[in-house]
Amino acid sequence: MLRDGEETPSRCELLTMVKKHSTFLGKTVVDASDVEMDPRFWHDVFDLYFLRGKDSRRRQDDDLVFFVSKLSSQGFNDDVPPYFVRRWAPKLDNLIGEKALEVDWRRSFHLNLIAHTTFTVTVAICSHQDLRNHQAEQDKPLSPIYKVVKIVYASPSRVNFHLDSQKASLEVETTPAYPDICFAVDDFDSTFDAVVLTETDHCYCVILNAHDGAAFPTAKEQDDCSSSDTSSLKVDISSVKAKSSKLTLFSGFVSYQMVRDAYDAGKSRFGNLLSLAHSPGKQDRLYMKGPGGHGEVEVAVSGVVDQSQQDTGPFSPVTSKRGFGIGFMVRKAASVASVAAKNAYAAAASSHSFDEELIPLKCCLMSISLPWEHIAYDLLFKGTPPVNL
Repeated sequence: MLRDGEETPSRCELLTMVKKHSTFLGKTVVDASDVEMDPRFWHDVFDLYFLRGKDSRRRQDDDLVFFVSKLSSQGFNDDVPPYFVRRWAPKLDNLIGEKALEVDWRRSFHLNLIAHTTFTVTVAICSHQDLRNHQAEQDKPLSPIYKVVKIVYASPSRVNFHLDSQKASLEVETTPAYPDICFAVDDFDSTFDAVVLTETDHCYCVILNAHDGAAFPTAKEQDDCSSSDTSSLKVDISSVKAKSSKLTLFSGFVSYQMVRDAYDAGKSRFGNLLSLAHSPGKQDRLYMKGPGGHGEVEVAVSGVVDQSQQDTGPFSPVTSKRGFGIGFMVRKAASVASVAAKNAYAAAASSHSFDEELIPLKCCLMSISLPWEHIAYDLLFKGTPPVNL
């Protein structure tokens, strides 16, 4: 790719080359003679972007490098793990040696582009009316009733949480998920303790944004790229500069009633939108499909018990101002969430008659899963404004 004595391209320049040769991304029929399918091209881009490039070590990237197995990606051998991992090293040959022939370099590049990008998930409670107004007028900002923003990490592995455990987020097992990419929240039970739907007008909203890392060349890199006189690359820099500093990869919401109906029924009533799998423990597992059927959100749903109706036993060392024991409801470290739950019941009771039996529902996001090609395409080409809450 480089001539003798030629300067190593910046990530900005390399990313523009990748976009030029990613026209078949997400398509099932490709022309194998095209450079997009040329393993040598992707091998060299991979090496320059993540190992030898002048930007790769300047940035605070993860030091793990992922390699997708060629046999697994082509469906020839189900017994071959879909990928393997190595610690970063400046020379590619030192990383994999003879296994280079077993690597799908195109998929490996895109997997590392995703894995080394920074993502945040926003979980919010919004009113249904506010969402309708936003859909009618895209420029109208959303004003969430409550929201939590958390950094999440892209992984080709899936975390299977055991909700029947008393420490649900600690009892996990990991299995390969690729070609899906998973964004897991290991401490979901404490992070989203206060995300409780208490009104029939409430909607549960989940947004996944990408905003930094490998897929986003810095301003300095873009300036260097635009001023570069590297004639052999002949890249169009305007496409990189046009990309927003934040991209929304997933956005979806469900109403309180939809969550409540699935919670009560214990099975799907909404086709591809919602399904619920009951667990032996107190929490149930809710699955939400993303817009257009892309992606899946896994949520732990539990009804919030009205603590004012609970007996105050001597085993409860934590009390509220009214003297209601709450120690048996939550771990000591989550006592703040118990107060939130009590307030949730009070809010529900103040605006609804008792015969409606409105149950506050706590929704804890466990993971988001998306196909790698869907993420890679959006990181490279998506130009619509991000969803902001």
